[in-house]
Amino acid sequence: MSSTPSQTVGPYLSIGLDWGEDGRFVVPRGTAGAFWIRGRLFDGAGEPVPDGMIESWQAAPDGRYAHPDDPRGAADGFRGFARCLTDAEGSWAIHTVKPGRVPDAAGVLQAPHLALSVFARGLLHRVVTRVYFADEAQANATDGVLGALADAERAATLLAARAGDGYAHDIRLQGDRETVFFAV
Repeated sequence: MSSTPSQTVGPYLSIGLDWGEDGRFVVPRGTAGAFWIRGRLFDGAGEPVPDGMIESWQAAPDGRYAHPDDPRGAADGFRGFARCLTDAEGSWAIHTVKPGRVPDAAGVLQAPHLALSVFARGLLHRVVTRVYFADEAQANATDGVLGALADAERAATLLAARAGDGYAHDIRLQGDRETVFFAV
């Protein structure tokens, strides 16, 4: 029996995956406290990736997930998930609210963060990263994931900065200032 060979994400990424404009909304327009997190996706040469996709998964503001297996109870009415294709300049945007703190495996509260999956040409599998908020300095200082990154420059690749009507966060797949990715 032979297995099917792996293939990179091809030029037809958006077939069945594009949720359109509404897919970018974790919360509906007009939700109190909602903001945009915007960024660009760059390849190893520093060029924008025009055919990528960013997916986000996060806890609700009270720190519960929209999932029945959340031991604290599922967050009622909170989707917690968004999907955005990148445009010709590699830009992406997700409309959300700041997530609450969730416990890690040891029960220690993590800093507010979004989990991001990145799909793009040249990748055999998605890559996974996190986005933390630079204005959560106290929570970030005690976060186990951020604390495990000995190099402050590497940790900075996970921090979104305040900008306009929300936050800005670029993702670099390789090269100078490569974003930290996690094996999941």
